[in-house]
Amino acid sequence: MSATAKTDLPPPPAFADVATTADEAIASRRSVRAFLPTPVPRAVIERILEVSARAPSGTNMQPWKVYVTAGDAKEKLTQAILDTYAKGGPGHKRTWKYYPDEFFDPYLTRRRTVGWGLYNLLGIAKGDAEKMKAQRGENYKFFGAPVGMIFTIDNRLEIGSWLDYGMFIENIMVSARGHGLHTCPQAAFADYHVIIRDHLGIPEHETVICGLSVGYEDTDAPANKLRTDRAPLSDFARFIGYEK
Repeated sequence: MSATAKTDLPPPPAFADVATTADEAIASRRSVRAFLPTPVPRAVIERILEVSARAPSGTNMQPWKVYVTAGDAKEKLTQAILDTYAKGGPGHKRTWKYYPDEFFDPYLTRRRTVGWGLYNLLGIAKGDAEKMKAQRGENYKFFGAPVGMIFTIDNRLEIGSWLDYGMFIENIMVSARGHGLHTCPQAAFADYHVIIRDHLGIPEHETVICGLSVGYEDTDAPANKLRTDRAPLSDFARFIGYEK
Protein backbone atom coordinates (compact mmCIF):
# COMPACT_ATOMS: atom_id res chain seq x y z
CA MET A 1 0.00 0.00 0.00
CA SER A 2 1.24 3.48 -0.85
CA ALA A 3 2.39 5.81 1.87
CA THR A 4 -0.29 8.19 0.60
CA ALA A 5 -3.12 6.72 2.64
CA LYS A 6 -6.63 8.04 2.14
CA THR A 7 -6.68 9.40 5.70
CA ASP A 8 -3.67 11.56 4.85
CA LEU A 9 -5.52 13.34 2.06
CA PRO A 10 -7.29 16.69 2.32
CA PRO A 11 -11.04 16.17 2.78
CA PRO A 12 -13.41 16.78 -0.15
CA PRO A 13 -15.22 20.13 -0.19
CA ALA A 14 -18.40 20.21 1.88
CA PHE A 15 -20.56 20.41 -1.26
CA ALA A 16 -19.09 17.25 -2.84
CA ASP A 17 -21.26 14.14 -2.99
CA VAL A 18 -19.03 11.35 -1.75
CA ALA A 19 -19.83 7.71 -2.50
CA THR A 20 -19.26 5.61 0.62
CA THR A 21 -19.58 2.06 -0.76
CA ALA A 22 -18.33 0.31 -3.87
CA ASP A 23 -21.87 -0.25 -5.15
CA GLU A 24 -22.75 3.40 -4.58
CA ALA A 25 -19.61 4.54 -6.39
CA ILE A 26 -20.42 2.36 -9.40
CA ALA A 27 -24.11 3.29 -9.51
CA SER A 28 -23.46 7.03 -9.12
CA ARG A 29 -20.73 7.15 -11.75
CA ARG A 30 -21.88 8.95 -14.88
CA SER A 31 -20.47 11.17 -17.58
CA VAL A 32 -20.53 14.70 -16.18
CA ARG A 33 -20.29 17.40 -18.84
CA ALA A 34 -19.89 20.55 -16.74
CA PHE A 35 -17.49 20.99 -13.84
CA LEU A 36 -16.74 23.59 -11.20
CA PRO A 37 -13.30 25.29 -11.37
CA THR A 38 -12.57 24.12 -7.81
CA PRO A 39 -9.01 22.69 -7.83
CA VAL A 40 -8.39 19.04 -7.07
CA PRO A 41 -5.27 18.45 -4.93
CA ARG A 42 -2.51 16.55 -6.68
CA ALA A 43 -2.33 14.14 -3.74
CA VAL A 44 -5.94 13.10 -4.39
CA ILE A 45 -5.24 12.42 -8.07
CA GLU A 46 -2.12 10.46 -7.19
CA ARG A 47 -4.06 8.35 -4.72
CA ILE A 48 -6.79 7.62 -7.28
CA LEU A 49 -4.23 6.52 -9.85
CA GLU A 50 -2.29 4.39 -7.37
CA VAL A 51 -5.43 2.53 -6.30
CA SER A 52 -6.69 2.21 -9.87
CA ALA A 53 -3.44 0.59 -10.96
CA ARG A 54 -4.57 -2.47 -9.00
CA ALA A 55 -6.70 -3.25 -12.07
CA PRO A 56 -6.08 -6.73 -13.46
CA SER A 57 -4.06 -7.17 -16.62
CA GLY A 58 -2.93 -10.23 -18.53
CA THR A 59 0.30 -11.56 -16.96
CA ASN A 60 0.41 -8.32 -14.95
CA MET A 61 1.56 -6.30 -17.97
CA GLN A 62 -0.07 -3.06 -16.71
CA PRO A 63 -0.30 -1.45 -20.18
CA TRP A 64 -1.50 1.98 -19.07
CA LYS A 65 0.25 5.33 -19.41
CA VAL A 66 -1.37 8.51 -18.06
CA TYR A 67 -0.58 12.15 -18.76
CA VAL A 68 -2.24 14.32 -16.10
CA THR A 69 -2.73 17.97 -17.06
CA ALA A 70 -3.84 20.95 -15.02
CA GLY A 71 -3.40 24.72 -14.98
CA ASP A 72 -1.58 26.36 -17.88
CA ALA A 73 -0.53 23.05 -19.42
CA LYS A 74 -4.15 21.95 -19.72
CA GLU A 75 -5.27 25.32 -21.07
CA LYS A 76 -2.54 25.39 -23.72
CA LEU A 77 -3.47 21.89 -24.87
CA THR A 78 -7.15 22.86 -25.01
CA GLN A 79 -6.45 26.00 -27.02
CA ALA A 80 -4.24 24.20 -29.52
CA ILE A 81 -6.96 21.65 -30.22
CA LEU A 82 -9.73 24.26 -30.38
CA ASP A 83 -7.76 26.40 -32.84
CA THR A 84 -7.76 23.50 -35.28
CA TYR A 85 -11.32 22.45 -34.44
CA ALA A 86 -12.72 25.96 -35.00
CA LYS A 87 -11.18 26.12 -38.47
CA GLY A 88 -12.78 22.85 -39.42
CA GLY A 89 -9.44 21.11 -39.51
CA PRO A 90 -9.56 17.34 -39.28
CA GLY A 91 -6.94 17.09 -36.58
CA HIS A 92 -5.48 13.75 -37.54
CA LYS A 93 -7.77 10.82 -37.88
CA ARG A 94 -7.41 8.43 -34.98
CA THR A 95 -5.40 5.35 -35.69
CA TRP A 96 -8.02 2.98 -34.28
CA LYS A 97 -11.79 2.53 -34.63
CA TYR A 98 -14.16 3.04 -31.73
CA TYR A 99 -17.45 2.54 -33.58
CA PRO A 100 -18.62 0.34 -36.45
CA ASP A 101 -19.00 1.86 -39.91
CA GLU A 102 -22.76 1.34 -39.68
CA PHE A 103 -24.79 1.26 -36.47
CA PHE A 104 -27.56 -1.28 -35.94
CA ASP A 105 -30.10 -1.94 -33.21
CA PRO A 106 -30.18 -2.03 -30.29
CA TYR A 107 -27.00 0.06 -30.38
CA LEU A 108 -28.29 2.61 -32.88
CA THR A 109 -31.36 3.38 -30.76
CA ARG A 110 -29.34 3.66 -27.57
CA ARG A 111 -26.88 6.02 -29.24
CA ARG A 112 -29.62 8.26 -30.60
CA THR A 113 -31.48 8.29 -27.30
CA VAL A 114 -28.54 9.57 -25.29
CA GLY A 115 -27.50 12.05 -27.99
CA TRP A 116 -30.88 13.68 -28.33
CA GLY A 117 -31.46 13.49 -24.60
CA LEU A 118 -28.41 15.67 -24.08
CA TYR A 119 -29.24 18.07 -26.91
CA ASN A 120 -32.79 18.53 -25.66
CA LEU A 121 -31.48 19.53 -22.24
CA LEU A 122 -29.17 22.05 -23.90
CA GLY A 123 -31.85 23.43 -26.21
CA ILE A 124 -30.09 22.24 -29.35
CA ALA A 125 -32.54 21.47 -32.15
CA LYS A 126 -32.04 18.71 -34.68
CA GLY A 127 -30.06 20.10 -37.61
CA ASP A 128 -28.54 23.01 -35.67
CA ALA A 129 -25.01 22.26 -36.82
CA GLU A 130 -23.47 25.38 -35.27
CA LYS A 131 -24.68 24.62 -31.75
CA MET A 132 -23.84 20.94 -32.13
CA LYS A 133 -20.28 21.84 -33.09
CA ALA A 134 -19.99 24.22 -30.14
CA GLN A 135 -21.14 21.51 -27.76
CA ARG A 136 -18.70 18.99 -29.22
CA GLY A 137 -15.98 21.58 -28.71
CA GLU A 138 -16.66 21.50 -24.96
CA ASN A 139 -14.96 18.10 -24.97
CA TYR A 140 -11.64 19.77 -25.70
CA LYS A 141 -12.09 22.12 -22.74
CA PHE A 142 -12.43 19.05 -20.54
CA PHE A 143 -15.90 20.46 -19.86
CA GLY A 144 -14.32 23.01 -17.54
CA ALA A 145 -12.79 20.39 -15.25
CA PRO A 146 -9.59 21.43 -13.42
CA VAL A 147 -7.88 18.12 -14.27
CA GLY A 148 -7.61 16.53 -17.69
CA MET A 149 -6.04 13.13 -18.23
CA ILE A 150 -4.80 11.67 -21.50
CA PHE A 151 -4.35 7.90 -21.75
CA THR A 152 -1.98 6.14 -24.12
CA ILE A 153 -0.97 2.57 -24.85
CA ASP A 154 2.10 1.09 -26.52
CA ASN A 155 1.03 0.53 -30.12
CA ARG A 156 2.79 -2.84 -30.21
CA LEU A 157 0.28 -4.31 -27.75
CA GLU A 158 -2.82 -6.22 -28.78
CA ILE A 159 -6.55 -6.20 -28.00
CA GLY A 160 -6.13 -8.03 -24.70
CA SER A 161 -4.20 -5.08 -23.30
CA TRP A 162 -6.92 -2.71 -24.50
CA LEU A 163 -9.44 -4.78 -22.53
CA ASP A 164 -7.20 -4.51 -19.48
CA TYR A 165 -6.97 -0.76 -20.04
CA GLY A 166 -10.73 -0.37 -19.81
CA MET A 167 -10.69 -1.88 -16.33
CA PHE A 168 -8.00 0.60 -15.29
CA ILE A 169 -9.99 3.61 -16.52
CA GLU A 170 -13.15 2.31 -14.88
CA ASN A 171 -11.23 2.00 -11.61
CA ILE A 172 -10.25 5.66 -11.88
CA MET A 173 -13.84 6.75 -12.39
CA VAL A 174 -15.12 4.64 -9.49
CA SER A 175 -12.32 5.67 -7.15
CA ALA A 176 -13.00 9.31 -7.99
CA ARG A 177 -16.53 8.92 -6.65
CA GLY A 178 -15.09 7.95 -3.28
CA HIS A 179 -13.42 11.36 -3.18
CA GLY A 180 -16.53 13.30 -4.16
CA LEU A 181 -15.31 13.74 -7.73
CA HIS A 182 -17.00 13.08 -11.06
CA THR A 183 -15.53 12.23 -14.44
CA CYS A 184 -16.21 12.03 -18.16
CA PRO A 185 -14.29 9.67 -20.45
CA GLN A 186 -13.75 11.18 -23.92
CA ALA A 187 -12.65 9.27 -27.00
CA ALA A 188 -12.92 12.59 -28.91
CA PHE A 189 -9.36 13.43 -27.93
CA ALA A 190 -7.99 10.60 -30.06
CA ASP A 191 -8.86 12.61 -33.19
CA TYR A 192 -6.25 15.19 -32.19
CA HIS A 193 -3.50 12.80 -31.22
CA VAL A 194 -0.80 14.63 -33.18
CA ILE A 195 -1.46 17.92 -31.35
CA ILE A 196 -1.65 16.10 -28.03
CA ARG A 197 1.58 14.25 -28.75
CA ASP A 198 3.41 17.51 -29.48
CA HIS A 199 2.16 19.27 -26.35
CA LEU A 200 2.68 16.44 -23.89
CA GLY A 201 5.83 14.90 -25.31
CA ILE A 202 4.22 11.55 -26.06
CA PRO A 203 6.58 9.18 -27.91
CA GLU A 204 5.68 7.83 -31.32
CA HIS A 205 5.20 4.27 -30.12
CA GLU A 206 2.29 5.30 -27.85
CA THR A 207 -1.28 5.52 -29.20
CA VAL A 208 -3.65 8.08 -27.70
CA ILE A 209 -6.73 6.20 -26.49
CA CYS A 210 -8.87 8.88 -24.88
CA GLY A 211 -9.07 11.71 -22.40
CA LEU A 212 -10.79 11.96 -19.02
CA SER A 213 -12.19 15.04 -17.33
CA VAL A 214 -11.94 14.99 -13.53
CA GLY A 215 -13.41 17.47 -11.08
CA TYR A 216 -16.38 18.47 -8.95
CA GLU A 217 -19.76 18.49 -10.67
CA ASP A 218 -21.54 21.73 -11.50
CA THR A 219 -24.96 20.59 -10.33
CA ASP A 220 -26.67 23.66 -11.82
CA ALA A 221 -25.56 22.91 -15.39
CA PRO A 222 -28.36 21.65 -17.67
CA ALA A 223 -26.07 19.02 -19.25
CA ASN A 224 -25.69 17.32 -15.89
CA LYS A 225 -29.42 16.66 -15.61
CA LEU A 226 -28.99 13.86 -18.15
CA ARG A 227 -29.64 10.39 -16.80
CA THR A 228 -29.18 7.32 -18.97
CA ASP A 229 -31.04 4.03 -18.74
CA ARG A 230 -29.51 0.58 -18.62
CA ALA A 231 -30.94 -2.54 -20.20
CA PRO A 232 -32.55 -4.96 -17.72
CA LEU A 233 -30.51 -7.91 -16.53
CA SER A 234 -32.66 -10.28 -18.57
CA ASP A 235 -31.46 -8.59 -21.77
CA PHE A 236 -27.79 -9.37 -21.33
CA ALA A 237 -27.34 -12.18 -18.80
CA ARG A 238 -28.10 -15.89 -18.91
CA PHE A 239 -27.98 -18.04 -15.77
CA ILE A 240 -27.12 -21.64 -16.51
CA GLY A 241 -27.19 -24.38 -13.91
CA TYR A 242 -29.10 -22.42 -11.27
CA GLU A 243 -32.27 -23.80 -9.79
CA LYS A 244 -35.38 -21.76 -10.48
